[in-house]
Amino acid sequence: MVKKLISFFIPVVLLVISGCSSNKLEASEKKVELTISAAASLQDSMNDIKPIFEEENPHIKINFNFGASGALQQQISQGAPVDLFFSAAEDKFDKLVEDGLIDQKQGIDLIGNELVLVVPVNSNKGISSFEDLIKAGQISIGTPESVPAGQYAKETVQNLNLWADVEGKIVYAKDVRQVLTYVETNNVDTGIVYKTDALISSKVKIAATANENLHAPIIYPLGVIKDSSHPEEAQQFYKFLQQKTSIDIFEKYGFKGLN
Repeated sequence: MVKKLISFFIPVVLLVISGCSSNKLEASEKKVELTISAAASLQDSMNDIKPIFEEENPHIKINFNFGASGALQQQISQGAPVDLFFSAAEDKFDKLVEDGLIDQKQGIDLIGNELVLVVPVNSNKGISSFEDLIKAGQISIGTPESVPAGQYAKETVQNLNLWADVEGKIVYAKDVRQVLTYVETNNVDTGIVYKTDALISSKVKIAATANENLHAPIIYPLGVIKDSSHPEEAQQFYKFLQQKTSIDIFEKYGFKGLN
């Protein structure tokens, strides 16, 4: 009788253990998806960083939402499900800190950028400085209210006392990438973008770099959203972006490390 009971219970116990192990395995293999809202100017560098991080963390999938920092900030303020915010402007980031959506301790000023004037590679307008903007027929910048690069551009032109002369020539764009496209396709004579955007295009050339004292510092803050559905994994990617591997990639695209 005892032998019969043992022969009955052993398979049952093994089955239970097997089931538990299987459940643990499935749990460990379950993929977590993170949504990163990042400034449009970060697109190329972030796309290079993504596969390196995912290879080291196979259970985490990174999804990007690129756009103008102001538009991304508004989306987060309105409850969009985002895990990290990587802004091209401190004021957009600070707004989320003030509203309690990002813990200041979970934020860092990570990288910097420069502002440049670009023209089509075949340009013959004689535009080689910001002062030459008065020679342009049409000039593209990002919409200053939502696009940090546009805000810096307007500030630079105003500080050169040229805004009144060129305001009527301005073609506003939804983000810096659209400014770049307008210049690449000769739809405008010149545009003001980040150095990092200019460097990725073979269809434009840098005519001039804005003096840093003409605009506020161009700083990119990064932070974890308090309401992240996956705070542990978000923290992992947040820390990974601060590592040398990531900083080297940012610098390859023309960004400046700040730490």
